[in-house]
Amino acid sequence: MNDPVPVNNTVIVGAIGAYVIVMIVVGAWAARKVRTNHDFMLAGQRLGRLVLTGTLLATWTGAGTIIGRASFSYTYGPLASIFYSLGAPTGILIMYLFLAKRVRQYGKYTVPEIMETRYGPSVRLVTAVAILLAYTGIMSEQVRGLGYILHLTTDFPEELAKLVGLAVIVFLAFSGGLLSVAYTDAISALLITIALVGGFVFVLVAVGGFGGLAESLPPDHMTWSGGLTPIQVVGYVLPTLLLILGDQNMYQRFTAAQNPEIAKRSTLGFLAGDVLFYGAVIVLASCATVLLPGIAPDTAILRLATDSLPLALGATMLMAGTAFIITTGNSYLLSAAGNLVHDIHRSLSRREHDARRELLLTRIAIVVLGALAYAIGEFFPSVLEIQVFSYTMYGAVVTPSLLAVFLWKRATAAGSIASIITGIVATLGWEFVLDKPLGWNSVLVSLPLALVALVAVSLATTPRSDRAPCSSPAAQSEA
Repeated sequence: MNDPVPVNNTVIVGAIGAYVIVMIVVGAWAARKVRTNHDFMLAGQRLGRLVLTGTLLATWTGAGTIIGRASFSYTYGPLASIFYSLGAPTGILIMYLFLAKRVRQYGKYTVPEIMETRYGPSVRLVTAVAILLAYTGIMSEQVRGLGYILHLTTDFPEELAKLVGLAVIVFLAFSGGLLSVAYTDAISALLITIALVGGFVFVLVAVGGFGGLAESLPPDHMTWSGGLTPIQVVGYVLPTLLLILGDQNMYQRFTAAQNPEIAKRSTLGFLAGDVLFYGAVIVLASCATVLLPGIAPDTAILRLATDSLPLALGATMLMAGTAFIITTGNSYLLSAAGNLVHDIHRSLSRREHDARRELLLTRIAIVVLGALAYAIGEFFPSVLEIQVFSYTMYGAVVTPSLLAVFLWKRATAAGSIASIITGIVATLGWEFVLDKPLGWNSVLVSLPLALVALVAVSLATTPRSDRAPCSSPAAQSEA
C-alpha cells in the first residue's frame, strides 16, 4: 500500500483540482458557443489584443519551458541557458516586424493552407503530414509533464498520472476548440506570472541573492557554454527559433485576431512575457541546483514547489505548471486535429464539405491524436529530448518553405517538397539511425540540407504562374 499523501500535498492537489475545474467550466461554456468548424478552429476571428496576447504566451510556454528549459538550466547553468533562450524572443521580434500582420491578412485555418496558396495542393498534403509528426511529439511533452506533476503531488503511479493528464488535455481541446483554449490561456497567463515572480523572489533570497547563487553553483555552470561546445549550444538554440517562426499555433492565433493590427501589436506583449518567463525559469532551475542537488533535472521546478517553497506559493507554482502544460497541450492537439481533418481529409475525400460533419471529425481526431501522443512519448528518455526532436522536426522541415512564402518569390512547389522530405529523412536518420554522432542535435544537419534542397530544386524548376497573392481579397478589404 502507498504511504498517505502528506497534508501539504493534499492542499496542493486541492489547488490543482480547483484550477482544472475552472478550466473545465470555461471549456463547457465555450462549447455552447461553437456552431461551426470556423468557430472551433479560429474562435470566430473575434479575439482582442489582451486575450490574444495571453493565449500566445500561454500556448508557447508549456512543458518545454517549465520542464525542458528548467532541465537544461539545472544541468548546464544560467549563463548557457541565456543563449539557449535567445531563439524565442528573436523569433517573436521577427514576427512583429514581418509576419504577424501578413498572416492575419491571409485568413487561413492552417499552415498547409497557406502553403497551398503559393505552391499548390501537393505541398499542402506533404506539409500537413510533417506537422502531424512534429506536433504529436510536442503533445507528448505535455502529457509527460502533467504526469510528473500529478505523480509528485498525488503519489499516483507515473503511468496512471500521465493517463489522467492526457484525459484533461483532450477534454479541453475537444469541448470548445480555440475559443475555450484562448480564454483558459488568458487566465493561465495571469496565474503563471504571479507564480513565477513570487517563486523567483523567494528562492533567490534562499540562496543569498545572485552573488550567493554564483558562489554556490559548480564552476562549469558559471561559463557561457555550461560545458557544451559552441556548435552544441547552437544546436539547442536553432530548434526553438525555427519552430516559433513557423509554428501553426502562432499563425492560427494571429488569424483569430479581430484585425491585422491587433495581430501585430499582440506580439509586443508576447515578447515581454516571454522574456519575463524565461528569465524566471532560468533563475528558479539554477537555484534548484543549489537547494536540491541530485534530483532528476526534469523535475527541478516541480520539486522546488513541493520541497522548498512555502505551501501557498508552492501550490500556486504547481497550479501554474499545470496551466503551462494543459494550455499548450490542448492548443497543439487542436491544431494537429485541424491538419488531419482540414488538410489531409479534405485533400483525399471526394465528399462535399459539411461544416458540422467536419466539426465532428475534428473532435474524433483530437481523441485519436491524444492517444498517439501518449504512445510516442514512451520512446524518449526526457522532456528535453522530446522537445529538441519535435522542434527540429517542425523547424527544419516546415519553416524554410513557409518563410519562403513570405520572403522568397523564386521558391517552387518542387523545391518545397524536396526541402520537407529532406528535412524529415535527415532528422529521423540523425536521431534514430546514427544516434546523434558527436552529440550534435539533428537540426545542425537537417536544417542546412533542407535549405540546400529548397534553393537548389527551386532554382532548377519553374514557379507556378497562377499562385495566389499574399492575401485573399476579403482579407485585403478588411485590412
